[in-house]
Amino acid sequence: HKMAAAGAEAAAAVAEEEEQKHKRLLEGDPESGGDSDDEGDSDSSGDGEDEEKENEAEIQRLEEQLSINAFDYNCHLDLIKLLRQEGELVKLRRARQKMSELFPLTEEIWLDWLKDEIKMASESSEREKVYELFERAVKDYICPEIWLEYAQYSIGGIGQEGGIERVRSIFERALTAVGLHVTKGTALWEAYREFENAILETAQPAPGSVPLPEQQQMLCSQLEKIHTLFRRQLGIPLLDMEASYAEYEEWSEDPIPETIIKNYKKALQQLEKYKPYEEALLSAETPKLAEYQAYIDFEMKTGDPARIQLIYERALAENCLVPDLWARYNQYLDRQLKVKELVLSAHDRAVRNCPWTVGLWIRYLLALERHSVDHCTVSEIFEKALNAGFIQATDYVEIWQAYLDYLRRRVDFTQDSSKELEELRSAFARAVEYLKQEVEERFSESGDPSCTIMQNWARVEARLCNNMQKARELWDNIMTKGNAKYANMWLEYYNLERAHGDTQHCRKALHRAVQCTSDYPEHVCEVLLTLERIEGTLEDWDAAVQKTENRLARVNEQRVKAAEKEAALAKLEEEKAEQRKQSRAEKKASKKAKKNRPGDKRKAEDDDEGEWGQEEEAEQPSKRHKGDGDVLPTEEEMEVETGLFGRSAPEKPDHSPNQKEKASTSRKDVPKVLHDSSKDNVTVFVSNLSYTMAEPQVKLRGLFESCGEVAEVRPVFSNKGTFRGYCYVEFKEEKSALQALGLDRKVVEGRPMFVSPCVDKNKNPDFKVFRYSTTLEKHKLFISGLPFSCTKEELEDVCKAHGNVKDIRLVTNRAGKPKGLAYVEYENEAQASQAVLKMDGLTIKEHVIKVAISNPPLRRLPDKPEPGRASQFAAPRQIYGARGKGRTQLSMMPRALQRQNHPAAKAENGVLQNSPASSSEPSEEPKQMSNADFARMLLKE
Repeated sequence: HKMAAAGAEAAAAVAEEEEQKHKRLLEGDPESGGDSDDEGDSDSSGDGEDEEKENEAEIQRLEEQLSINAFDYNCHLDLIKLLRQEGELVKLRRARQKMSELFPLTEEIWLDWLKDEIKMASESSEREKVYELFERAVKDYICPEIWLEYAQYSIGGIGQEGGIERVRSIFERALTAVGLHVTKGTALWEAYREFENAILETAQPAPGSVPLPEQQQMLCSQLEKIHTLFRRQLGIPLLDMEASYAEYEEWSEDPIPETIIKNYKKALQQLEKYKPYEEALLSAETPKLAEYQAYIDFEMKTGDPARIQLIYERALAENCLVPDLWARYNQYLDRQLKVKELVLSAHDRAVRNCPWTVGLWIRYLLALERHSVDHCTVSEIFEKALNAGFIQATDYVEIWQAYLDYLRRRVDFTQDSSKELEELRSAFARAVEYLKQEVEERFSESGDPSCTIMQNWARVEARLCNNMQKARELWDNIMTKGNAKYANMWLEYYNLERAHGDTQHCRKALHRAVQCTSDYPEHVCEVLLTLERIEGTLEDWDAAVQKTENRLARVNEQRVKAAEKEAALAKLEEEKAEQRKQSRAEKKASKKAKKNRPGDKRKAEDDDEGEWGQEEEAEQPSKRHKGDGDVLPTEEEMEVETGLFGRSAPEKPDHSPNQKEKASTSRKDVPKVLHDSSKDNVTVFVSNLSYTMAEPQVKLRGLFESCGEVAEVRPVFSNKGTFRGYCYVEFKEEKSALQALGLDRKVVEGRPMFVSPCVDKNKNPDFKVFRYSTTLEKHKLFISGLPFSCTKEELEDVCKAHGNVKDIRLVTNRAGKPKGLAYVEYENEAQASQAVLKMDGLTIKEHVIKVAISNPPLRRLPDKPEPGRASQFAAPRQIYGARGKGRTQLSMMPRALQRQNHPAAKAENGVLQNSPASSSEPSEEPKQMSNADFARMLLKE
C-alpha cells in the first residue's frame, strides 16, 4: 500500500510537470522548442500567442455573459471547457464551483472535475478536499461510476489512520445507494470483494510459519467478511450473477449452504422479471420516459422502498428536467419513506433542476416545515423561489400563498401581539406590493384579479385577530380594484361581516352591493331582503324594498333597451338583405329587357354594358349562388373571392353578336354545384386552391384517395368556366372524411390547401374551424422575427440543440408565403423553458428572433354596433386587385357591388388580425349606379 501511495504521488508529479510543459508551449518558451529551427520556433510561438489571445478574449466574453445571465447552462460548459484547455486551475475551480451552486452537475462533468483534482492532490490536506468534492458529487445524482471512483480513490489513503475503515464505510454506502442496480451493481460488489481479498493476502502468515492465535482469529474474521459479501450479492437480482455464483463455488473451501442456494435461485427468478424492463431501457431512445414509468409502476407493485428509490433516481438521472417525474418522486418520499435527509435532498435537487416549476417549490416549503427546519432556512428557500423566473403571473400568487400559509401556522393567536404575527402582517403587505410592482410590470397583470391574498389577509384579521376594522379597510381596497360589480365579492364580504362584524355594517354592505352589482343584481337584492326580514325594523324593510325595486326596475329597463337595439339591428339587416335581393332582381330584369330591344341606337353602349354585366356576375359568384338557391360559400371562400377582383388583365371587348352568343352559351353550360346537406358527414370542404389548377377533379381525387374511396369531387367554377379555388369532396364512408381533415394545410401547387368539415353556415353561423390551440401551452414556443427565407429544416437544426422537437409549424399567409413566425413543440415543458432561456434574442441570418412560451391572446369579437352609429365601429371594406391599390386610387369595381357588410376580424395562427381603422364620418348609404352610368363615368374620366 505504501508503494501504491508512492505511485500515486509520482503520477501526480508527472501530471503536474506535463501541465507546466503545456503552459510553456502555449507561452512560446524557447526551452521547450525541441529540435526545430529558429524560424519554425518563431512561427509556432506566433501561432501560440495568437491562439492564447483569442482564448483569453473568449474567456472574458463568456464571463461577462454569465455576469448578465448566470443561468446560461451552455455558457458555463463552454467556459469550463476553455479554462481546462488553457490550464487555468484557479479560474477553472471557481467556474465549476459557480456552476455547481446553480445546477446539479452531470456524471461526466463531475468525473472530469474529480480527475483534475485527484491529479493535483498530493498532500493529506488536499486529499481531504477531494473527499469533500466526492461527497458533493454523490448527492447530485445516484451514479454507479462516481461511487466506484470514490471507493477506488479512498483505497489510495489506506495507509492513513483509520484508512481501512474509511474505505469499507464508502463501499457500504455505495452498495446502499447503487448495489441494487441490476446492470451496474455487480462492478461495485466485485471491487469491494477485491479490496477485502487484498487485505486477506496481507494477513496471511509467512510460508512454513505457524500463525499466532491473534493472526488466526484475524484470518477467520477476514474470511467471514468475504463469505458475507458473496452471500449478500447472490441474494440480489443482478446481471451475470451466474458467474458470481461460480466464482464463489471455486473460492469457497466449504460447500455453499442450502439457504444461500435457495436465496440465489430466488434472485434468479426475480432477475427474469426485471430483464424485460432492462432490455426495454437498453433498446429505447432518450429520454425513455415511458419505459422508466413502466419500470416504476412495476417496482411500486413490488413495494421494496430501496428498489423504488433506485429506479426513480435512475429515471431522474436521464430526465432531470421533467418536473412531473420529480413531483411523483418527492410525493413518494414525503408519504412513504419520510426520512428527513433523503426527502430534503430530493426536494432541493428538484428545484435546482426545474426552478421554473412553482409546484416543486411549494412542495419543498411544505417538506421543510414538515421536518421542522429552522425559519431562516425556510425564508432563504422562499427568496430563491421568488428569483426562479416563473413563466406565469399566477405562479407568483401561488408561491406567496404557500409562504403566507407557513407564516400563519407559526403564529400563536392566543397572544395579542407577537413577533410572528408582525412578520405575517409584514409578509401580507409585501406580497400585495410585490404583485402590484414586480409581477404586474413583467406580465402586465398581477395574477390575482380577485385579490385572494388580500381576502385571506382580511379573514386572518377578522377571525384570528378580532380586528374587523383592518378587515374592512382591506375589503374596501379590494372593491376599488374593479371587483365592486361582482355579486360574489360582495357576498363574500357580507359573510365575513355577518360572522365577525355587526348588522349595521352588513346592511351597509348589501345596500352598496345592490347599487354596484351588475352581473347578478337579483341575488344581492334577495339577500338584502332576507336580512331585513329577519333582523330589520319596518323602516329598514321599507327602505330595502324601495331600493331593490328601483334597482331592478333600472336593470329591467336597460335589458329591454338592449333587446330592442338588438331586434332593431336584426331588422335593419333583414331590410338591407331584402333591398339587395330586390336590386338584383331589377338588374336582372333590366338586362333581359335591354337584350331583347333590336335596333337600339346605343348598340355599342349596350354591348359594353353586357361585358360589364359579365364581369359583375363573374366577380360576384356568391350572390349568384344565393339567387339560384345553391349553398352559400363559407367565410373562407369569401376571403378567396376577394383575390379575384382585378386578378387577371381585362380582355379586349368583342362586340360581335357571335361573341355575345358564345358568352351567353358559356354561362349556361357551366354546371351548378348543388350540395346535399344530408351528406355533410361524408363530405369535406376544400378551399384556398390555386385558380389555375388544371383538371381539379382529377388532381383532387388522386390527392384524397389515400384517405378512402372518393364518391365525387365537385369543383366550383365561375360563369366564365374558370375554377374558383374551392370544391366539395364526397366520400363513401364517414371515417374517410374524418381522415381527410388531416390533409388540412397541405401545400398543393404552392398554396396551403384548407380542408374543413362541410357545415352550412346559414344553419350554424357560429361554426368556426381552428385546428390549433389558443390557450397556454408550456411545451410549445412562439418564435417571431424570423427571416422569410428560413426553412423548417434550418429552424429545426437550431431548436433541436435544446431538446427533442416534436413538431415545427411555420406560419404562412393564404398564398403560402412565410410571415416570419413559427411554433415549435417540444416533448415537455422543461425543454421548452430551457429553449426560451437559450434562444431568446438569438440572431438567425441577421434577424434577431424573439422566443416565448406559446400563449396566444384571447380572440375577441367586436361588439355589434348600435343603430345609427355603425360608422363608429366599421369602415367600408377596401377591395384591391392582386397588385394592391393603383396610383389613381380608383377602384375598378362598381360601388353598387362593393360589399357593405364587415366580417369580424379573424384570428389566424393565434394572432388577431385587426380590421382597418374605422372612419369617423357619418355612415351614408352610397347611391347605386347602373352599369351604363358607371361606363359613362369611366369614359369621361
